[in-house]
Amino acid sequence: MTDVRVDRIGEVDVLTIDRPEVRNALRYRSYDELETAVRTSTARCIVITGADPAFCSGDDVREVMGGGAEGAAPVAVKPRLTPAADALLHTDIPVIAAVNGAAVGWGMELALMADIRVASEKAKFGELFVLRGLCSDVAGLGRLASLVGRERAAELLYTGDVITAAAAGEMGMVSRVVPHEELMPTAMELAAKIAARPPLAVQRLKAGLRTALDPNWTDLGEWVSRSLGELFRTADHREGVAAFLERREPKFTGQ
Repeated sequence: MTDVRVDRIGEVDVLTIDRPEVRNALRYRSYDELETAVRTSTARCIVITGADPAFCSGDDVREVMGGGAEGAAPVAVKPRLTPAADALLHTDIPVIAAVNGAAVGWGMELALMADIRVASEKAKFGELFVLRGLCSDVAGLGRLASLVGRERAAELLYTGDVITAAAAGEMGMVSRVVPHEELMPTAMELAAKIAARPPLAVQRLKAGLRTALDPNWTDLGEWVSRSLGELFRTADHREGVAAFLERREPKFTGQ
């Protein structure tokens, strides 16, 4: 069994995060498989989705933040852009996120790293990092404001509020909202249309958008990595994780 299933349909690779029992939460293995799937793809377009009922609920809190099921916390590394994010943000293959349910925490980051987001009416979005005493990854800082404006981005980042697909559509975070049963057909139709265009031209257009609009992802990734390293050691982070696991409201102290 793999955490990220890869299905080739014509010139399109469909990557499905397949851990529905934990709402497609990402463990270290999931990140590795996602990175590998993107870096090794020879498709003309990639569609990323999740096994129902969720798109991706972010990090597996017990493993990634709590040192749980699969062992100890990760070995400290030099500040860097998350490898999976590096793969997604620097690939010249167009990426479509077919958001079928909750896209929260790193799940929202994943959706933001795509070029185009198509959302089911059941989708929800939330930058939950602040509720765990953490800052977001690079996409929440480098993409969200360009989509919805600085003020709305600040509200979502600072509060950790979860919004509906309809609200995301109204503020321009997603390109369209469709009935749930029409999500994958809509995303695949769009992916097939892109895949039918001249691939070298499409790749150059994507590179041009990155040059014109994106920050230096490597530099931003190093800043995020250093910030998370500091925040992971705070009492507020430990309280945020404990409150989540104990299903209670957290009490933050600024320590």
